[in-house]
Amino acid sequence: MLSRIAESLFWIGRYIERSDGTARILDVHLQLLLEDPWIDEDTACRSLLSVMGSLPPEGVDQVRREDVLARLAVDRMNPSSIAYALTAARENARRAREIVSTELWETLNTTNARMPRRLQNDRVHEFFQWVRERAALAVGIVDSSTSRDEAWQFFTLGRSIERTDMTARLLATRSLTEASGPSWTTILRSCGAYEAYLRTYRGMPSARNAAEFLLLDRLFPRSIIYSIQRAEECMSAIDPRADRVGHSNTVLRALGQIRNDLEYRPISEILGELPTHMDRVQKVTREASEAIRGRFFPTQAEPSWIGEIS
Repeated sequence: MLSRIAESLFWIGRYIERSDGTARILDVHLQLLLEDPWIDEDTACRSLLSVMGSLPPEGVDQVRREDVLARLAVDRMNPSSIAYALTAARENARRAREIVSTELWETLNTTNARMPRRLQNDRVHEFFQWVRERAALAVGIVDSSTSRDEAWQFFTLGRSIERTDMTARLLATRSLTEASGPSWTTILRSCGAYEAYLRTYRGMPSARNAAEFLLLDRLFPRSIIYSIQRAEECMSAIDPRADRVGHSNTVLRALGQIRNDLEYRPISEILGELPTHMDRVQKVTREASEAIRGRFFPTQAEPSWIGEIS
């Protein structure tokens, strides 16, 4: 497969997943601001922007809900925003038009064309729901109509790495502040994990069980461990000689080290330093992405989050 095509498929997967994950995180936190009058809006909004790798607006003393929406939802110049991710997914599909299906191209093209340039306050939840539905539609088209060849592996590899990063960011928001952090029930619902959690643990969410489920459950597709394992499987399928003798592949080494660290560390220890561990997960996803870029498409510059260390 051409390096250009592989890179485009990888980033289509990442950007679709980024738009979905960002919509879920914003939906949870902006709803909390409306429901809880005791939350300090400026502190909560600045913390949320920080977790999402974005800077607050310049010259603004008090960061408001509207500033977060403008920055992370509709700002087409901010790599952390939903609008940027949807536009970038469409542009990468255009670059790989000879291999991207007509259905996927039309879906991404239509989604980008219908992306609003500003949001009305009473339609925010509907917008986030629309973003999740469009992301699900794009992923469903790929999963149902793409051969499980290198094209699908690169797309899924991108999605898996981005989902690992986005779940880590969502978990990091749990510890923003005692006042503005969402409950574990809210976090589970934002991941679509609440019913799956209840079937697994058969009780109301506790901090230990909810964190364990979203971090370590090998059967739930949004857990960090599941996403890491899927990325490892894709990497091994793309480069079958990579793990024949040890793990000389830098991508597999980075992913394997963080997976082992999470799996063998007591959950109480992870909970006690949750932001630190989630920062490490995000650092590993950056390292893995950089290693993939260097191994498979070294001639192109990597799109990145604002604030990423390269």
